[in-house]
Amino acid sequence: MPDGRQAVGYDPPPMKRSLLLYALVLAAAGAAIAGVLHLGSSLPAPQGFAGAHSGGAVAAVQQSSAFATLMGGLLGHLQQPLGHLFLQLLAIILVSRLVSRLFVWMGQPAVIGEMAAGIVLGPSLFGLLAPDAFAFVFPASSMGMLGILSQIGVCLFMFTVGMEVNVGHVRGTARTAVVVSQTGILIPYLLGLLLAYFLFSSMAAPGTGFTAFALFMGISMSITAFPVLARILQDRGLSQTALGSMAITCAAVGDVTAWSILALVVAVATATGLGGTALNLLLVLAFVLLMVAGVRRVLPRWIGQQQLADREPSRPTLAVVACLVMASALTTEVLGIHSLFGAFLAGMIMPEAHDFRRKIAMRLESFSSVLLLPLFFTFTGLRTQVGLIDDLSGWLICLLVIAVATLGKLGATALAARFSGMRWRESLQLGALMNTRGLMELIALNIGYDLGILSSRIFTMLVIMALVTTVLTGPLLTLFSPRQASVGGLGKPSNY
Repeated sequence: MPDGRQAVGYDPPPMKRSLLLYALVLAAAGAAIAGVLHLGSSLPAPQGFAGAHSGGAVAAVQQSSAFATLMGGLLGHLQQPLGHLFLQLLAIILVSRLVSRLFVWMGQPAVIGEMAAGIVLGPSLFGLLAPDAFAFVFPASSMGMLGILSQIGVCLFMFTVGMEVNVGHVRGTARTAVVVSQTGILIPYLLGLLLAYFLFSSMAAPGTGFTAFALFMGISMSITAFPVLARILQDRGLSQTALGSMAITCAAVGDVTAWSILALVVAVATATGLGGTALNLLLVLAFVLLMVAGVRRVLPRWIGQQQLADREPSRPTLAVVACLVMASALTTEVLGIHSLFGAFLAGMIMPEAHDFRRKIAMRLESFSSVLLLPLFFTFTGLRTQVGLIDDLSGWLICLLVIAVATLGKLGATALAARFSGMRWRESLQLGALMNTRGLMELIALNIGYDLGILSSRIFTMLVIMALVTTVLTGPLLTLFSPRQASVGGLGKPSNY
């Protein structure tokens, strides 16, 4: 049997000869480099402005200490856009993981911890305790990049939320679910409009009309976080119960309704007149019909039945899905109702055959939940300034907002469920579940803030309201549960 040297086709030299050859090459190359540098040092200095500037810089470097030069170079590299972005991402991921684990230990969904981590990293805590470090890590000049990346993460999230909306849930209990969910949206919406009437003069952003401000206040009172609710039901072992089925159905119907209303509100807020609003709405309706009646039917054919049935989605399949999501998001962005609605709609029309939605969601969820969504929470936290609520009247208004949001959503849902035939205890549990807002509320609030409708002060109050109402879900659900089912909590990490 031939040895290794015969296999490669040549006889390698002995080890000593190889080392000697390597040493000679190093010595010759080193001597040549030193000689060129020595000869070059005797050349005359370049003339002109560039030469004078470079000479001054070299002199300054030579006069400085080696340590100062090293630190200056490191800080200079860190302040470059890419290095700064990596620093921000590192801080965001670490703080988000730590705070979310703390909240899970306390029996709350992980999403509450990540929402709180955004506020911890913002001016309300980090900026207050270490203003210089905060200004270095999150300078105003970096907000544009963070905002874009956070929007990409939210679009991917909304795409997965759209895939979680199962029309099959609605068919079984459609009548009761529609009544309960729509009541749980309309009553809080009305209360939000009434609240806006009293807060408009002091809380709306300068230049905002009452209609836009009132519509956004209404939507902020009526949103439910469908993914948080679904995970809470799973953690509590309620997914397969009658209450769980009703809650999922109401949340699915309410989710679609609330985001349709928000799309309408954005169209009204961004249009320049009645004619522009009507045209926007017609274009949006035409696009929705095209996606639901047209693209949804031909999409399985575009992807292919074999590809739908594959254990793992192939790269061409993922490319088709990605193109559809981006095209749908781009269309709604151009139509003036935000890219999030297009991503949500793309998720709703994904094929359900062969568990295709779950396979796509698994590919996206880990990346977006670990990296992009915490970035969105931090971006929201950077806009949240708790210090703006600096007096007793401000905190009283904040408590009023929380009370109106909780009583409106929980109370309206519970009453509608009770009159639809459910028992009081289950009706109150359903109301507590529908009062969960989570990330969905923050998305709506950021849209209103970006449109210049919500001032920083009311934006901060509404963010606090979103946190408090989501934190209250677990305790209220326990309070309204039968005594024997009150043991246990939300001790598992949660989706959004």
